[in-house]
Parts: sequence; C-alpha cells; structure tokens
Amino acid sequence: MGAIQVGALRELVRAGERPDFVVGASVGALNACFFAARPDSTGVDALEAIWRGLKRNDVFPLTWQSALGWFRGAGSLFESRALRGLIERHLPVRNLEDTALPVHVVATNLSGAAVCLSRGPAVEAVLASTAIPIAFPSVRISDNHLMDGTIAGNTPILTAAELGATRIIVLQTGYACSIDGPPNGAVARGMHALTLLIANQMERDLRLIGGKVDVHVAPHLCPLDVSPFNFDQSSALIERASLQTRAWHRRRRVGALYVSG
Repeated sequence: MGAIQVGALRELVRAGERPDFVVGASVGALNACFFAARPDSTGVDALEAIWRGLKRNDVFPLTWQSALGWFRGAGSLFESRALRGLIERHLPVRNLEDTALPVHVVATNLSGAAVCLSRGPAVEAVLASTAIPIAFPSVRISDNHLMDGTIAGNTPILTAAELGATRIIVLQTGYACSIDGPPNGAVARGMHALTLLIANQMERDLRLIGGKVDVHVAPHLCPLDVSPFNFDQSSALIERASLQTRAWHRRRRVGALYVSG
C-alpha cells in the first residue's frame, strides 16, 4: 500500500509543494526517509522505480528457516534481513540527521507510546517503525524495544503538530475497502487488519487535533481490493493515486482562490 503514497507524492512535488520536514510511520517511514534524502522530482522518480520493481519476497521472504523459527517460538514469521538489505541498498544516507530535509520516524514502544526518532541510524529507525507485530521482530534502540509506528499513531498527525507544523498534508496508504471476503492466509488477514487500524487511528488523530492545525488529507483509493501482502499491483496503485491526487490538489487550489477572491 505504500505505493499509493508514492503516486500522491509525485503529484504534490510536481505541483510545487515543498515541506519543511517529513514525518512517517510504518511504510510511511520508509517513504519519508527516501524522500527526505532526495526531496525533489528526481528523488521521487527513484523511489517510484524501487516500488515498481518490488516483489513480495523482497520484503516478506517466506523460507523454511523462518517457518521453522516461527514454530519454535521465534515470535515473528519473517526475518527482517531482506527488508534491511532493501533499505541499505537504496537509502543514500546513514543517519536520520543526514537527510536534506529533516525527517522524523515514529515507532511504538512496548507500553504502546509513540517514540519519535529524529537522529541516529536510519536503517534501524525504519526497521523499528515497520516492525509489524508477528510479521517482523521488534528492534531495540537505546532502552526501547520498538515496533510498528501505526500502533501508537497513524500518519502520525499528532507528532507532526507537536514538532511545530502549522499546515500538514497527509498521504494515506488506504485499505482494501471493496473486498468480497477475508484475505487468503493468516498474514494477509493480519495485514488487512493493520490497514484498518491505520484508518481508524487517522480518524482519531483528526478529532484530537480539533482544527488547531491546518490539515489536508489526500483521498484514499476506493474501490480497492488489493491485499497489502501483494506487490503485483504497485504500478497500478501509483498511477491511480497520482491521478486522484492531481484532481484533489487542483480542487483545493481552486477553492482557495475562490475564497480569497
């Protein structure tokens, strides 16, 4: 589903949006770090190329070793080795503070509180924020055992506001809103449940922020029946999100011009 953010990001950059900093959680942390390192159309094109080439085994390699580890009580179905390799190959910075734009990565500690990572090894921060429970092992950073950032807060809007943002553009990953039945397989069902959690978290964050910050939420794709465990539709999701975001952004600009004039 992170491919949806890339399509939206492409249009916003083309339209001239220039953020002061970026905040990401879960797959949004991955996209945020890549964009913060190269915050221009060339960088977005490079990120798009990565997503178009991704296969499920590049992120979720199910091997006999991982399956045996799961049955022996390893705590996670997949090793994070493949995801770590993907990040290390493509992310052009070593530490979060080395990016061209300030970037903040949100993860969740064992008490359920959000932990904002703004400095230190970028690979470890992304792995922590994308450590989906059961799917990937948690990551220890300092005294915290960290896992997926969406458990504490989705986009995360509240963290961006706490960091001083006065205007926030939220790029959603969306969820399968038009599937006919439960996804096949335990992992696919778990991933679907996580995307529903993300959507609910964002609704909560928007209520909590209560108009204190100017928030613009890019629309999610619906109908959508793609499993978040399947990367075969990444190119199609990028193009759909691009078209929808372009139309949404134009409507916003026309509305602003009408109100001010």
